[in-house]
Amino acid sequence: MILLRAKDIDFEVTYIDLRDKPGWFLEISPHGKVPVLKVDDDVLFESNAIAEFLDEMVEPRLHPEDPIKRARNRAWTDYTPEWSRTFGKVYYAKTKEDHEEALQAMPKVLAKVEDALSNERGNDGPYFNGEKLCLVDAAYAPSLHRFNYIEELIHSGVLDDYPKIRAWSDALLADDAITGSVADDFEDAFHAALKRRETYCGSLLDRAAAAE
Repeated sequence: MILLRAKDIDFEVTYIDLRDKPGWFLEISPHGKVPVLKVDDDVLFESNAIAEFLDEMVEPRLHPEDPIKRARNRAWTDYTPEWSRTFGKVYYAKTKEDHEEALQAMPKVLAKVEDALSNERGNDGPYFNGEKLCLVDAAYAPSLHRFNYIEELIHSGVLDDYPKIRAWSDALLADDAITGSVADDFEDAFHAALKRRETYCGSLLDRAAAAE
């Protein structure tokens, strides 16, 4: 939904329960994942593919016009599965030990992206390519959005050693196209999922609630 909002495209959204996926959704989503975009009678799936389609079809273009720059941006969106897995291990670790191990693994991916922010744009941002939101921003923002909720709970300071990522995250989370791309109750739903999955972070939420 980030690209839809950034490009001011009219759309309707249907939220589904991923724990109880309806049959109609499974029929149109080959991988059983969200998001799925229905365009007239055609259905598109996978976030990056949907983002590429929207960028090709609706102005203004958010991908760089330069072919080399555009290809390098695509290469960085291809890195998001590794990025997302690394962040996800922090959120969803079952034990304190696994949580701490996941935090210790983050610098490997953070350093790569910090370097990309230093070398890819040649300016101070605030977005991945500079002053304008791009598809790389849209791909990385969801993990940073979730981590912001977690960081309010754990106060790890893990991003402090990566000032460009810190500034990038702050810019993304100040952008309504990013923060408005989730349901109004997203934070509550995310917290509920942490507790339901019996994660370490979920236990911290329970302790915080008990201390109030």
